Amino acid sequence: MADGTGTPTGRVGSCHNYSKPFLHGGVFCFIHVRSCLSFCLFNCHNFLYPLTKPTNIALLVNSHSGKNKAVTIAQSVEKFLLQKQIHAITFIDTWPDQLDSFSDIWIFGGDGTLNYFVNHYPDCTVPLSIFPAGTGNDFAFILYGKMNALQQAEFILNATVKKVDAGSCNGLLFMNGVGLGFDGEVLKEMRQIRKIGGGLGYLLAVVKQVFFFKEMIFSSQGNYNYKTQKLLLFMVNNSSRTGGGFYVSPLSTIDDGLLDVVTSKPLSILKRLLHLSKIKTGKHLKLSFIEHHSVKNITVTTNRKCFGQLDGELIEGDQFEFTVLKDKFLFRY
Repeated sequence: MADGTGTPTGRVGSCHNYSKPFLHGGVFCFIHVRSCLSFCLFNCHNFLYPLTKPTNIALLVNSHSGKNKAVTIAQSVEKFLLQKQIHAITFIDTWPDQLDSFSDIWIFGGDGTLNYFVNHYPDCTVPLSIFPAGTGNDFAFILYGKMNALQQAEFILNATVKKVDAGSCNGLLFMNGVGLGFDGEVLKEMRQIRKIGGGLGYLLAVVKQVFFFKEMIFSSQGNYNYKTQKLLLFMVNNSSRTGGGFYVSPLSTIDDGLLDVVTSKPLSILKRLLHLSKIKTGKHLKLSFIEHHSVKNITVTTNRKCFGQLDGELIEGDQFEFTVLKDKFLFRY
């Protein structure tokens, strides 16, 4: 089943580790018993798991994503896997409670569908992949670029499993980022024009808020000193891209164990319009009214109820606690 927001429903589940790394950290060695061949691998910032290929795949589909686009893409990928003689089971909208019997999980939807998954299966250690089929597909783009579905499926079958960070905001997990104040008002507006979708819908919603949004007072405490002040933007990011192609945090990476905070001081309507395109392309960090910090955790309070967007999902409150979840999930990319 699916709810009114277009995200799958069903009981909350969890999945468990299907394989373990040889050793944690440092130099580790695996000895092949038959050949006595020894080789060493060195730990790096993004630990690479042993190369195992998908053999039993759960295809999790959100039929409400992208005007049924997710179903169409999943069907084409299912046929592709059948031709490859790789076992797969498709679940449309109603997803299993347990996914530990699968070697891999392939998710078909947008950023909202991925957000639904990570919040309903927060302890999942089965390797994941996300096929872009939603209004916003930013995380999929970070992993796979502009591959089409069949190109992506072929790529994933031979890809390495890597650890990826997530963020937490008041206990809710996110993969891309959270935007408070201005970004939240943009999402409220997008809900009214959701049929437009993607980058165009986001851009139209942004333009309206450029004219009407009133700055808020933000206070923050974390591992850097930050003054209480009136701000136009307050964004906390795990990934570099959001909103269907806006590089709001171009220095963010998904495996560095950090969240990136990007803020903007108040701007006139004219300056908001002038600099909007720079935020689209990620060329705004050197502007005098923009500040950027990398943090592991931060608490943000506002002077009034604040709307925000968390991976495209609307949130609200006046206090937001953020922390990075280092190496939270596994993805093939």
